[in-house]
Amino acid sequence: MKLWQKNTNTSEAVETFTVGNDREMDLFLAPFDVQGSLAHIKMLESIGLLTTEDWTVLSAELKKIYKEIESGNFSLQDGVEDIHSHVELLLTERLGEVGKKIHSGRSRNDQVLVDLKLFFRTAIEQLVHNIEILFQLLQQKSEELKDNLLPGYTHLQLAMPSSFGLWLGAYAESLVDDVITLQSAYKVVNKNPLGSAAGYGSSFPLNRTYTTKLLGFENLNYNVVYAQMSRGKSEKIVAQSLSNVAATLNKLAMDCCLYMNQNFSFISFPDNLTTGSSIMPHKKNPDVFELIRAKCNQLQALPNDVTLLTTNLPSGYHRDFQLLKEYLFPAFVTMNGCIDMMHLMISNMKVKQDLLNNEQYRYLFSVEEVNKLVLQGTPFRDAYKKVGMEIEEGKFTYSTKVEHTHEGSIGNLCTQQIAEAMQEAVDSFAFEKYHEAIKNLLA
Repeated sequence: MKLWQKNTNTSEAVETFTVGNDREMDLFLAPFDVQGSLAHIKMLESIGLLTTEDWTVLSAELKKIYKEIESGNFSLQDGVEDIHSHVELLLTERLGEVGKKIHSGRSRNDQVLVDLKLFFRTAIEQLVHNIEILFQLLQQKSEELKDNLLPGYTHLQLAMPSSFGLWLGAYAESLVDDVITLQSAYKVVNKNPLGSAAGYGSSFPLNRTYTTKLLGFENLNYNVVYAQMSRGKSEKIVAQSLSNVAATLNKLAMDCCLYMNQNFSFISFPDNLTTGSSIMPHKKNPDVFELIRAKCNQLQALPNDVTLLTTNLPSGYHRDFQLLKEYLFPAFVTMNGCIDMMHLMISNMKVKQDLLNNEQYRYLFSVEEVNKLVLQGTPFRDAYKKVGMEIEEGKFTYSTKVEHTHEGSIGNLCTQQIAEAMQEAVDSFAFEKYHEAIKNLLA
């Protein structure tokens, strides 16, 4: 079934090519298509384009379809082009002529737009929840391991003392900034495009403010042309926020690959979380971290993929946009999977004790010795030169005791302040507002 078909049949080759993977991708949108339709018909009833009787039966049947989707007992019928066609077909099959009235005042253009924004809103919430769980683990491990020293590197050369607590705490704070960028993406997608129709509005007296309230959107995409122009732009902003999270996980995964290496041997994992070699019996490979690294590299390319797909397009709808689903929908699945696996691995990580007692790390403490001389009154440049000469002459002596007390240093991780920053970022989403609206819509 095609909503737009008249008396001419489309070539099978053209149909196969243009539909592509839409049927599969649209299953992600199924519950949101019903939510959007429920809001739309309530608005149509409020302006007199549906009778109360028609609205009542349509609403009841849409809620049945929603329950079928939620139970997993739902699929698109053969020959149905997309989720929008499928829902309308089900309503018409079950209710007769009244099912055909549901599409008044909207186009598939704004229908898919509202579905996407509802999907992204929910997907961002799930992602933020998963990030919070990983964040809490990183903070917990950071506090547990704050006194376990670790070599710090610049240019991959020994630099200064760090600690496992400082290392893991850095990634926790990085996730705070990632959530802030997700917050910006959420604000962009949490706007209602419904009522923009094909991108030029409608001669029906639609109440777009009402559907905004019914769906729990924060605001409208007011200009109907811009509502359509937000297709592609919204996906690019979401993709950028996903790529930021991916960059954090990618770097942590790379650190873990290095630190597991026998030449570092800073961390280890149970045998059942690593993989072996077909010919080398001693191997414990970091395959999980390598795959997280690779998948997150793919996710970091996502904004560029979206840009290249949508560049050079004038205003208005174009079929090119259809392919965006194939980038964005699986991306959320991949991102959440990487977070889950990172949580599993870090939960089971063991760290090597007393690492910096090894003589090979003695020069990590050169700055500590310079600073001691400065605290005793020696000008910094003279202290630097003195310690440098001792190193060159093989006379360098040092202590492994480290006293860093300023904010964010080894001895003052500011774990609580970072936790408060994360909580502030999460609270600002106010997810409960849209939860309440959707709950009322489905009641």
